[in-house]
Amino acid sequence: MKTNKNKICLSVVENNINHSIETYVHEYPNLMFLLRDKLLLDDFGECGGVGRCATCIIEIKGVKGDSIIKERNEHTTLSKMGYIDTTIRLSCQLYLNNDIDGSQIEILDL
Repeated sequence: MKTNKNKICLSVVENNINHSIETYVHEYPNLMFLLRDKLLLDDFGECGGVGRCATCIIEIKGVKGDSIIKERNEHTTLSKMGYIDTTIRLSCQLYLNNDIDGSQIEILDL
Protein backbone atom coordinates (compact mmCIF):
# COMPACT_ATOMS: atom_id res chain seq x y z
CA MET A 1 0.00 0.00 0.00
CA LYS A 2 1.38 3.39 -1.02
CA THR A 3 1.25 6.16 1.60
CA ASN A 4 0.77 9.81 0.77
CA LYS A 5 3.62 11.79 2.36
CA ASN A 6 1.65 15.00 1.86
CA LYS A 7 -1.32 13.83 3.94
CA ILE A 8 -1.56 15.03 7.54
CA CYS A 9 -3.83 13.45 10.16
CA LEU A 10 -4.59 15.23 13.43
CA SER A 11 -6.62 14.42 16.52
CA VAL A 12 -8.26 17.58 17.89
CA VAL A 13 -10.22 18.13 21.11
CA GLU A 14 -12.44 21.20 21.17
CA ASN A 15 -14.98 21.74 23.98
CA ASN A 16 -14.45 18.09 25.08
CA ILE A 17 -15.40 16.84 21.61
CA ASN A 18 -12.89 14.72 19.68
CA HIS A 19 -12.37 15.46 16.00
CA SER A 20 -10.23 13.66 13.46
CA ILE A 21 -8.99 16.05 10.81
CA GLU A 22 -7.20 15.17 7.62
CA THR A 23 -5.48 17.75 5.47
CA TYR A 24 -2.49 18.06 3.18
CA VAL A 25 0.88 19.78 3.45
CA HIS A 26 0.43 23.50 2.70
CA GLU A 27 -3.35 23.21 2.13
CA TYR A 28 -3.72 26.14 4.57
CA PRO A 29 -1.14 28.82 5.47
CA ASN A 30 -0.92 27.43 9.02
CA LEU A 31 -2.68 25.28 11.60
CA MET A 32 -4.82 28.19 12.86
CA PHE A 33 -6.54 28.63 9.50
CA LEU A 34 -7.19 24.88 9.25
CA LEU A 35 -8.73 24.69 12.73
CA ARG A 36 -10.81 27.81 12.20
CA ASP A 37 -12.13 26.51 8.88
CA LYS A 38 -12.79 22.89 9.81
CA LEU A 39 -14.22 23.52 13.30
CA LEU A 40 -15.95 26.87 12.57
CA LEU A 41 -14.29 28.55 15.55
CA ASP A 42 -15.42 32.08 16.44
CA ASP A 43 -12.90 34.58 17.83
CA PHE A 44 -10.01 32.26 16.98
CA GLY A 45 -6.91 33.83 15.46
CA GLU A 46 -7.96 37.44 15.75
CA CYS A 47 -4.52 38.88 14.85
CA GLY A 48 -4.57 37.02 11.53
CA GLY A 49 -1.63 34.77 12.23
CA VAL A 50 1.18 37.04 13.40
CA GLY A 51 1.54 35.41 16.83
CA ARG A 52 0.54 38.33 19.03
CA CYS A 53 -3.04 37.92 20.27
CA ALA A 54 -2.95 34.34 21.63
CA THR A 55 -6.55 33.69 20.62
CA CYS A 56 -5.41 30.54 18.80
CA ILE A 57 -3.66 28.95 21.77
CA ILE A 58 -3.48 25.15 21.79
CA GLU A 59 -1.79 22.31 23.56
CA ILE A 60 -0.12 20.07 21.02
CA LYS A 61 1.65 16.78 21.60
CA GLY A 62 3.57 14.80 19.04
CA VAL A 63 5.28 17.65 17.16
CA LYS A 64 8.64 16.77 15.67
CA GLY A 65 11.37 18.29 13.52
CA ASP A 66 11.85 22.04 13.15
CA SER A 67 8.24 22.70 14.20
CA ILE A 68 9.31 22.18 17.83
CA ILE A 69 11.11 25.54 17.73
CA LYS A 70 9.12 28.56 18.84
CA GLU A 71 9.83 31.68 16.85
CA ARG A 72 10.27 35.12 18.44
CA ASN A 73 6.65 36.39 18.44
CA GLU A 74 5.28 33.10 19.70
CA HIS A 75 7.83 32.77 22.49
CA THR A 76 7.28 36.39 23.61
CA THR A 77 3.48 36.19 23.50
CA LEU A 78 3.33 32.93 25.46
CA SER A 79 5.87 34.07 28.08
CA LYS A 80 3.86 37.24 28.72
CA MET A 81 0.90 34.97 29.48
CA GLY A 82 2.99 32.79 31.79
CA TYR A 83 3.19 29.74 29.52
CA ILE A 84 6.57 28.04 29.51
CA ASP A 85 5.44 24.48 28.74
CA THR A 86 6.77 23.40 25.34
CA THR A 87 3.43 21.78 24.44
CA ILE A 88 1.54 25.10 24.66
CA ARG A 89 1.67 26.78 21.27
CA LEU A 90 0.00 29.33 19.05
CA SER A 91 -1.58 27.42 16.18
CA CYS A 92 -0.84 30.32 13.82
CA GLN A 93 2.87 29.63 14.23
CA LEU A 94 2.68 25.98 13.13
CA TYR A 95 2.88 25.26 9.42
CA LEU A 96 1.04 22.34 7.88
CA ASN A 97 3.88 19.94 7.24
CA ASN A 98 4.85 16.41 8.18
CA ASP A 99 6.23 17.64 11.54
CA ILE A 100 2.67 17.80 12.93
CA ASP A 101 1.30 14.64 11.31
CA GLY A 102 -0.15 12.39 14.00
CA SER A 103 -0.24 15.17 16.61
CA GLN A 104 -2.83 15.42 19.35
CA ILE A 105 -4.23 18.92 19.77
CA GLU A 106 -6.44 20.48 22.40
CA ILE A 107 -7.87 23.95 21.82
CA LEU A 108 -7.47 25.92 25.04
CA ASP A 109 -9.95 28.45 26.37
CA LEU A 110 -8.54 31.75 27.50
